[in-house]
Amino acid sequence: MEQTRKKYIELYDLYGSLLTDKQKVYFEDYYFLDLSISEIAENYAVSRNAVFDQIKRVTKALEEYEKNLKLRDKYNRIGKLPISKEELDSIWNILKE
Repeated sequence: MEQTRKKYIELYDLYGSLLTDKQKVYFEDYYFLDLSISEIAENYAVSRNAVFDQIKRVTKALEEYEKNLKLRDKYNRIGKLPISKEELDSIWNILKE
């Protein structure tokens, strides 16, 4: 499960700017603040199903962006090259721009 969480956070770092504000808020509450779907629903006065559906849509959208653009895949392939951690961090920052 933690690997999946890490993957979605990395995808969010790369493609989050393509999401709606509502999608960003629900994603960040769920993945960064570790709030439950019930807590998020209560905080925004919406149904649990609405939150669940948004999070599901966001993760599907992030996967679709990665399927088409492959930025995370390219970063992981670059990470296998003999380069320093600083250079790799610089590449990650360029990909996020």
